[in-house]
Amino acid sequence: MTVSESMSRLQAQRQALVEAALEHVPFDGWTKQSLLAGAEDIDLASGEVDRLLPNGIRQAIMTYVEMIDRKMLATLDEKGLENMKIRERIATAVKTRLDLVEDQKDAVRAAVAYLALPQNAALGLKLTHGTVDKMWVAAGDTSTDYNWYTKRMLLAGVYGSTLAFWLDDTSDGHVDSWAFLDRRISNVLQIPKITAKLGQVGKFAKAPLKFGAKLARCMPTPGRVRRQFGG
Repeated sequence: MTVSESMSRLQAQRQALVEAALEHVPFDGWTKQSLLAGAEDIDLASGEVDRLLPNGIRQAIMTYVEMIDRKMLATLDEKGLENMKIRERIATAVKTRLDLVEDQKDAVRAAVAYLALPQNAALGLKLTHGTVDKMWVAAGDTSTDYNWYTKRMLLAGVYGSTLAFWLDDTSDGHVDSWAFLDRRISNVLQIPKITAKLGQVGKFAKAPLKFGAKLARCMPTPGRVRRQFGG
C-alpha cells in the first residue's frame, strides 16, 4: 500500500468514526464518550479512537467541518453557479452549506459552543476561513490581491451571523434564515467607507494562519464591496 493509499484509508476511517459519533453528540456533546460510542457502533476497538483522532475532540470537529465542506463543494458543482450573478452564487453557497446539516443542528450547535471557547478560538477562525474560502472558489473567485482577503472577511461575517440565526430558526423551510441572509448581504453592500492601511497586504500570504488579526488592516470600501458581491 502506497503512502497516498494509506492516508486515504486513514481519512475514510476517521470520517466513518466521526459520522458514527454524530448519533451520540446530541446527547453527550463533542466528547470522548461520543467518540467511543460511535466506535462501538461500527465495531471499532476503543483503542482505535486515539489512533484515528490523536488530537481528540479538536480533530473530530475539524474532520466534521471539512467533511461537510467537501459535500458542499460536490453539491454546488451540480447547481450551475456559473449561470448566476455573484451575489446569488454566494447566497446559494451559504444555503447549501446549512442545508447539508439541517438534521444535525444539535451537533453544529455543540461544535460552535466548543469553538467559542477562548482556547479554541484560533481553530474556529481557521475552520471558518476554510469554509468561506471554498465558497468563494466555488463561486469562481480568482482574485489574488487584497480583494482575496476582503472577500473572505466579508463572507465570514455573513456566514457566521446567518449560522447563528439559523441555529434557532424554526420557520418552515428556514425561510426566515434565508431572508436574514439576503438582508445581511444587502447590509454588506452598504458598508460605509472606512480608512484603512493597505501597504502590508502583500505580506498576508506569508502568514495565512494569522488571517483574522491581519484582516483588520484590509477593510473594504463601498466600491470594492459592490464589485465583490455583485451589488
